[in-house]
Amino acid sequence: MGRQAPREPGGDDGPVPRLVVLADTHVPARARDLPGPVWAALDELGPDDAAVHAGDWVDEAILDRVLARLRPASVSLLACWGNNDGPALRARLPEVGRAVLGGIRVTVVHETGPAPGRDRRMAGVHGSDTDLLLFGHSHIPWDTAVPVVDGRTMRLLNPGSPTDRRRQPTPTWLSLTVADGAIRDVRLHRLPARAHRTA
Repeated sequence: MGRQAPREPGGDDGPVPRLVVLADTHVPARARDLPGPVWAALDELGPDDAAVHAGDWVDEAILDRVLARLRPASVSLLACWGNNDGPALRARLPEVGRAVLGGIRVTVVHETGPAPGRDRRMAGVHGSDTDLLLFGHSHIPWDTAVPVVDGRTMRLLNPGSPTDRRRQPTPTWLSLTVADGAIRDVRLHRLPARAHRTA
């Protein structure tokens, strides 16, 4: 089996206005399921939208459930594997996922290293071919922008985790729009601390 993302969005042949961004779901290790509001957000996506997952799925079953949920609306999934994802998930997902969405070159990766120096490091690794870097691993929301080549700016976003808040006050996930080469409407969604237990 090849190492490619399932139905990775391709090219910039149409708008992809809405993205739902997740990471570090850790189902079923940290939660029985994704929280209800996350499933609802995925259900609201349409064929011009995309779901993004920055790794640490933990179990193939949740990947299959997300794909099944997205399939009726022809929603694309841009995803990668994380350090807690075993051989089966690594066989189905890339270490780094890439797509052009709404004219924005999006890269999704799980790990970016420690917070000190992250922007500079990631500009060196991904700055030449990325406008928006989505990442996970820390379970800590992150939103910065760093100058890169040709006077452009690369945005770095981490949605946190919707199921395992660790030292954060609440579990979180992100939504945003990407259209006409611009990143807009970035929103960090905060869930009740025990949302995953009742979903």
